Amino acid sequence: MTEDELIALVGHRFEGGTYTIAQWENRLLTEATGRAALPDGLAHPIALFHASMAGARVTIGDILTLAGMEAPDGDDGVVLLGYDWEFLQPLREDEPYTMEGGVIAAERKTGRSGRTTDLLTFEITLTDREGEATGRTTNVWGFRRGET
Repeated sequence: MTEDELIALVGHRFEGGTYTIAQWENRLLTEATGRAALPDGLAHPIALFHASMAGARVTIGDILTLAGMEAPDGDDGVVLLGYDWEFLQPLREDEPYTMEGGVIAAERKTGRSGRTTDLLTFEITLTDREGEATGRTTNVWGFRRGET
């Protein structure tokens, strides 16, 4: 992928859609973190990451493909460099949320070793059935290229 192709990804929009965190799903996510269920149908915070991607209809595979990393070889690598999860309202079980988002930043960096790493930042916003923003995920992924 050229640097111009990378920069051209800014503005790319995910398909978007709706997602409802089912009670059973919330229970499994909560158990996976070793915590007790939250009261009153509140969803575990980890659901924000999962639900936002599922609702935006984007997978980790889609992110890899977008970045031109469909088949990384031994010199390539992918890492989640950072994330920011904003909870604007509590997430709840059995409530439909609408998700939309896309790529908001892209940058190529070259380290002292000459290795190239592409940074891709995408953001997904969740809104409730009244159209109020409920949450936002911003993720920065790094794609190390085997060749510069």
